[in-house]
Formats: sequence, structure tokens, C-alpha cells
Amino acid sequence: MADSESTSEFESETVDDPIQNLSNEKLYELLQNILTENEKLTMENEMFEKFLRRVEPNALGGGAGLLGSSTASQASQQEAAPTRGVRKRSRSKGSASERTLRLTAEQKCDIAQREIEELREELKRMEGDCEKIIDKKLAMIEETQVRAIEIKKFEHEFHRDVIVGGVSKRTGKVECEKFERHHRDLIGKRHALINKLVLKNQALKVSLRKLKSQLRQKEEMGDVLSKVDFDQLKIENSQYMDKIDEKNQELLKLKLMAGRTLQVLNQHKKKLAFLNKELDRIKADIQQRNDLLRRVDAEATIAEEERLKAEVINRRLREQLSDYKVPEVLEYVNCMADLYELQKKERIWDRKVDIAKMAVDRHQRIWKQIAKESQK
Repeated sequence: MADSESTSEFESETVDDPIQNLSNEKLYELLQNILTENEKLTMENEMFEKFLRRVEPNALGGGAGLLGSSTASQASQQEAAPTRGVRKRSRSKGSASERTLRLTAEQKCDIAQREIEELREELKRMEGDCEKIIDKKLAMIEETQVRAIEIKKFEHEFHRDVIVGGVSKRTGKVECEKFERHHRDLIGKRHALINKLVLKNQALKVSLRKLKSQLRQKEEMGDVLSKVDFDQLKIENSQYMDKIDEKNQELLKLKLMAGRTLQVLNQHKKKLAFLNKELDRIKADIQQRNDLLRRVDAEATIAEEERLKAEVINRRLREQLSDYKVPEVLEYVNCMADLYELQKKERIWDRKVDIAKMAVDRHQRIWKQIAKESQK
């Protein structure tokens, strides 16, 4: 009997449960809706915990307990769903406790509004910090660019005044005097820049003191100032900010123009250095050609003198040739006969000389033998 009653009660509960009659697609859609609702509740709980942690850090345990109790009540409600007919009284008690722990919509909106304002303030603080960091980085970049331009300028001047302009034409090495002069000029420029910056720093300090005194006076007179004065100050501030932006834009344009001008100037300086080298080469070539021309002129003068001398000799030889008379044939024959006779006599005397030399040699040998015998 008891089994039949329990079976009939279970059948009545399954018939009353609407989930059993849903299809798989409907169940999946219902599950997705429940998961979405759970995510919303989780985000809402995190927001409430954050608000409670910021407002009352000591009450976080109690708040967590309250949130935990609400979550537990929801879980107990889900567990009680299959046995809805058996535990109706306990579920009614749980719903009553939930009604006592839940926040109203107005309270939730107030907390959400405060959290939004807190997030906005935090974003503003982060934005201010980021702007400060960006300003510092931009200042560092600008300083680096200025230093790079100064280094390039110093390198160009050093190359122009010392490496190129300081080379001695006689020795081909850099002169120490020009190197020292370049460094003295550089140190003088640095001292002038330091003095200029010191004066500028002093002027800025004076203006800063004036501005601080004006700010102090304005703070003292802040209670007296009216809304119109504040509006006027805002208008003036906006006007000054616009002017500052315009000046910054002009300064940026001037910096870009100065950079381009410096690039063009460096290009022209390089071109000028190249043209100076070409001019020196052309001057050396002209000097060599002038030396060659002087040597050619000297050789031409010498050749002209030799030509004149040759003309004089040629004229004299021509005159001698024109005055020359051929001797008679008989005279030539007689001269040749005399020549043959003289040559014959020369051969005879050569034989006599050879015979005399042989006799002298023989007498010398005999004399030497006699001298040796007499010595013995």
C-alpha cells in the first residue's frame, strides 16, 4: 500500500514538472540562459565585493558570508527543484531569507554608479600618469634629437676645421695649433652656452616666483572671486592653451625646417669640400702644366739658338762648297804615287826597327850573362 502511494506520488510529481516535457533544444536554450544569468550574477557579486572592500574592509567577511548564504540559498533552491512537493516548507523559508538578504534595484544602481565613478577616476589617474610618462619620453626623445644634431654638427666642424682644414701642406699631417684652436673655440662656445642657460634659468626662477606669488594671491582671493571671474579665467586659459598649441606647432615646423636646412647645409658643405679638393687638384695640375710650359719654352729657346748656330755653320759650309775647286788628275796621280812610296818606306823602316829590337834583345841577354859571370 505504501509502495503504491509513493509510486503514485512520484508519477504526479513527474507529470507536474514542466522540464520533463521539454525537448533537447529547449533544454539547451534553457541551460544557456541559466549560464548567462549565472555570469551576470557573478559579475554583480564581484562588483559588490569590490565596493564592500573599498567602503568597509573590515566587514568583508560578513559581506562574503552574506553573499555565500545567498549563493547557498540559490543552490538549495536548485536542489529542491526535483523534490518540490516534498520540501515546500523548507523552500518557502529559503525564499524568505533571500528576500531579507537581497538588495533593492535602487541600491544596486547606486553601487554600480559609484563603481563607475571610481573607475572613471582611476582611468583619469591612469591617463594623467600615462600623459606624464609620454611627456617625459617626448622630452627625452627631443633631448636625444638635439644632442644627435649637436654631435653631427660637432663632427662636421671637427672634420672641416681639423681633419681637412688642419692638415699641413708641407708635412701632410694635422697641425697641433689648429687642433688646440678648435678645442678652445669649442670650450668658449660651451661656456657661452652655459652662461646663457644660467641667465635663462635665473629668469625662469624669477618668473616662477612671480607666478607662485600670483597663485598665492589668487588662492587668497579665491573666496572673493565670483563665477564670472572663473568663467573669464577659463576663457583666458583656453585662449592661452590655443596660443600655446599654435606656438608648439610653429616650433615644430621651425624644428623641421631647421633640420631640413641643416641637411641641405651639410650637403652643400660636402659639395663645397669636394669642390675645394677638385680646385686644389686643378691648381696642382695647372702648376705642373706651367712648369712643363716653362721647360718647353727653355728647350725651344735652346733649340732656336742651336738652329741659328747650325744655320751659320751651314752657310759657311755652303760658302766653302761654292768656293771649292777640284784638283787636276795628274796632281792626284802624283799624290797617290807619293803615298805608295811613303807606305813602302814605312814598311822598310818597320823591318829595320824590328831587326834593331832583336839585336838589342840579343845584346841585353849577352850583357846579362857577362854580368852574372863577373859576379861569380
